[in-house]
Amino acid sequence: MPYDETLAQRVREALPPAPDLGERKMFGGLAFLLGGHMFCGVVRDELMVRLGEEGAVEALQLPGVRPMDFTGRPVKSMVFVTSEALAGSALDDWVARAVAHARALPPKTAAKPGG
Repeated sequence: MPYDETLAQRVREALPPAPDLGERKMFGGLAFLLGGHMFCGVVRDELMVRLGEEGAVEALQLPGVRPMDFTGRPVKSMVFVTSEALAGSALDDWVARAVAHARALPPKTAAKPGG
């Protein structure tokens, strides 16, 4: 199933302007990157959010949030947020959390050719 383009556009509108912001199709969905770090994305009709382990544990206490688990094994630093939990300004809040986490990560270095 393709990702929800309407949700993807809402995410784009919630993103702050940044020269190192990008997007890439991955996981059968769309991932957003900041400084080379994937920080959120759209998979089917849900928002995928990278919050770090502590942030993800806190987020799992909220309605409409579940562990991110593509292979049946949860990713400890990421969660899925259902479309129902993204109404109104809630999407903006989730995107802002993910952006803050990505900005706190060390900068990515370019991979060396052949290495």
